[in-house]
Amino acid sequence: MIDETETIEEFLTRGSADVEEAVRKAAAAEILPRFRHLAEHEVDRKSGPHDLVTDADRLAEQRLTEVLGALLPGSVVVGEEAVHANPATYEAIRGDAPVWIIDPVDGTRQFVHGDEGFCTLVALAHRGVVQASWTYAPVPDRLATAVRGRGAFLDGERLFAGPPEPGRDLALATSHPDFTTDEQKHALRALWTDGLAPRPCGSAGLEYLAVARGELDAVAFSWEAAWDHAAGLLLVEEAGGAHLTLTGEPFRVTGGNTLPFTAARDAATARRVAHLLGTGG
Repeated sequence: MIDETETIEEFLTRGSADVEEAVRKAAAAEILPRFRHLAEHEVDRKSGPHDLVTDADRLAEQRLTEVLGALLPGSVVVGEEAVHANPATYEAIRGDAPVWIIDPVDGTRQFVHGDEGFCTLVALAHRGVVQASWTYAPVPDRLATAVRGRGAFLDGERLFAGPPEPGRDLALATSHPDFTTDEQKHALRALWTDGLAPRPCGSAGLEYLAVARGELDAVAFSWEAAWDHAAGLLLVEEAGGAHLTLTGEPFRVTGGNTLPFTAARDAATARRVAHLLGTGG
């Protein structure tokens, strides 16, 4: 009898192309036709003026939920918009079934304003461990993938983050102030110091991709919603990077992390940023 983990491994060997196709088709059907063509009634606010949701988010997630669940029988789906409607569905991440973690439009604010800096994020996790991820930027039509233990790729080319260039300031992307508590703001302000060059982040998924490509040295984020981080963290790991919370442990998609946390292109950079976040500079 094949156990669940072996079933997932077999699925990732035979079914990754089907997931890629599902992601591309969802973007083509529900996201790209609305890019720079959103009507006022297709945009709503959730928790605040910068927390937006559109018909593209809802419909792309609905399509992905149907297709991905069918691709892997017995799996469940945790999507950003479904959790917003029913927060209890988030608990599936902590269960025993394989779980698809979906952010249909990561960078909705950019999408609404006609900026192409958004992406679709899909991750497959099992018992709290992310096994595979897909990061798709629809406008430039670029797809990054990762499978645990098998590497990270962008459009089929292997990604290696590598260490930062010696002697230059570390380039970091950090949480937007609108989504941080006063305590988290204090921790993040420690990154505004000699040798570091922080800036506010855009789409989390694209920032993780930049780290995996070695174009960005690190990110520092103050929230732990799994749909924003699961895909990108595996991508960074499989490109040779690392991620740490303030306790010195890797980030857990199941939650309970000590925030803020960092992901970086190598372990030494992750330790440096985590140390600054933990000590207030």
